[in-house]
Parts: sequence; structure tokens; C-alpha cells
Amino acid sequence: MKPPGRPLHFEYRTDADTNGGGMAADVRRGLQSDPKRLPSKYFYDARGSDLFEQICAQPEYYLTRVELGILRRHGPDLARAIGERAMLVEYGSGSGVKTRLLLEALIDPVAYVPVEISASALKQSVEQLAARFDQVQMLPLCADFNTRVALPTPRREPRSVLIFFPGSTLGNFEQTEALQLLRVMHDEMGAQGAALIGIDLKKDPAVLEAAYNDAAGVTAAFTLNLLSRLNRELGADFDLSQFVHRARYNAQAGRIETHIVSRVDQQVRLQQARIEFAACEKMLVEYSCKYSLPEFDAMASRAGLQVTRTWTDDDQRFALLLLRRGAGPASTA
Repeated sequence: MKPPGRPLHFEYRTDADTNGGGMAADVRRGLQSDPKRLPSKYFYDARGSDLFEQICAQPEYYLTRVELGILRRHGPDLARAIGERAMLVEYGSGSGVKTRLLLEALIDPVAYVPVEISASALKQSVEQLAARFDQVQMLPLCADFNTRVALPTPRREPRSVLIFFPGSTLGNFEQTEALQLLRVMHDEMGAQGAALIGIDLKKDPAVLEAAYNDAAGVTAAFTLNLLSRLNRELGADFDLSQFVHRARYNAQAGRIETHIVSRVDQQVRLQQARIEFAACEKMLVEYSCKYSLPEFDAMASRAGLQVTRTWTDDDQRFALLLLRRGAGPASTA
């Protein structure tokens, strides 16, 4: 157990969980754009985080099970490739299950720095990990990992920084945004550091679409919960019965595109604004990009990174990639 006298200290680097100012501005901007869109980062209030954990347990949603299998099967090999005394920095803490497996595998990790926008999710996961890993200093940051943050300094000096970005979350970004995030990783990992990134690999479109349209309707509830959050926190008046979840694979773009679709012509109030929706009008809420290994390697090289190790499941559905700084500088193109 975590010894007494070491209370967890949370650093807040943004106003994301302390008031709705940032969210309100993002939502107004998205709903006034053409076509309409909403940032997927606002899925994860307490209810959204709970629903996402339920999604991960659905039979159609293979991603979490496969990635956990890779971590369990290849943990010792991962640890040797990463090296001793790493400071683990995770973009988005989630439930902490994957983090636990990685911390168990790593050789003498000195600190864990989760960067998570949801204060409730951050607190819950870090408290559970602190109770299990009493020799690992917990340095949680409540912040948006899309913005550059100064990493805290642990008591013990690490030999390297390891950035952990599991779950194919990088796929939620358009390519220009994903490339920019890889460049942030390039800067934060330092000369001796690395990034361990999970990516979902291209496969049968029917398998991909099923993963985002589970028969139990949990993913649909997760998507529409975003509208519930806007009603609760921003005073909007979305009628959830008049909107539906839709997730389809765009083969040309190589991604699942998730929309919330208006059933009818309607008007929604958002604070002082009135937003018009036409029947069948789509509102983009998430991309889930899929990669081939050569495609991802080419994108990483543009960020000044090189894929040095690759671990996949036997069926080549998902991959964990270890990236380090390459020989050349990051491209600005």
C-alpha cells in the first residue's frame, strides 16, 4: 500500500475541468461551422468515461482486448527495449488497466505522469495505481495533452522519458493534427526517450464498422451522452430522441467517421444562440483513423521519429510501436 505522508498532488494546467469557458467556446465554434462538428475530447465526463469502459467490454470492440494481450505477452520484451528508470508520461489516463500492465513490466520506473483532461478520471486511476506501485512517484497533471505542458521533475532522476499513448487514440486526430502531436512527443521525450503508441491496423471494413456500432447500443449511448453533457453543463436543450449515432468506414480516407445525425428539421438552443439543424444533417464528433505499418512509419519520420520496434497480435489487427528520435530533424511540411 502507499505509505502515509505522501498525499497525491494534482497540478491543474488548464481550466478544462474548473469551468465551462473553454468547452463553451469550442462547442459554439463547432456548431456554427459548416459542416457542424464537436470536439471528441468532451466525450469523457464521468458518465462518458463509464460508458467507454463498457464499450471496451463489447464483443465487437476488439481493440482493447487485443492491445491488453500484446502488453501481457510482450511485457518483458517491451521493458528491455525501453530500459531502466524511465519516467512514464501517459496522454490520457483512462481506467489505468494498460498502465498497470506497463508499470509491472518496466524495470525500476521512477515516476508516472498522467496528463488527463477529466479530473474525476485522473483521480480515480492514479489513486488505484498509487496503492499498487508505492515506489513509483505519482505526478498527475489535469490538463489537455493537446497543449504543450512542462513535465514535472521527479524526486529520482530518470534515465529517460517514455510517452505512453495507447488505445489507438492517435487515430482520433486528422493527419495534420496527429503529425503535430508526434512532434510534441519528439520534443518531450528528449534525446534518450521514446514513445510507445498503440495503432489500429487496416482490416476488413465490416469488422471495423462493427466495432463502432455494437449490437447492445453502448457506443451509440456514449456518442449521444455528449449532447447530455452539453445540456447539463452549457444549458443547451438537445432532445436526444431526435438525434442518432452513425459510424461508417471511409475507405478512401482510411478511417471510421462518427457523426450525430438529426432525425428532423429542428432548432437547438445553446446559451444565447439558436442552432438550426436540417433533417439528416450530420454533425461530426470523431475520426478513428486506421493505418498500415508503412503509412505510420512514413508519418512518424515527418515528425523526426523512427519506429524502432513493433509488436502485434497474431492476426495483425493492432500494433504497439516504440518510437525514438530519428537521425534527421522533424519536417515542417
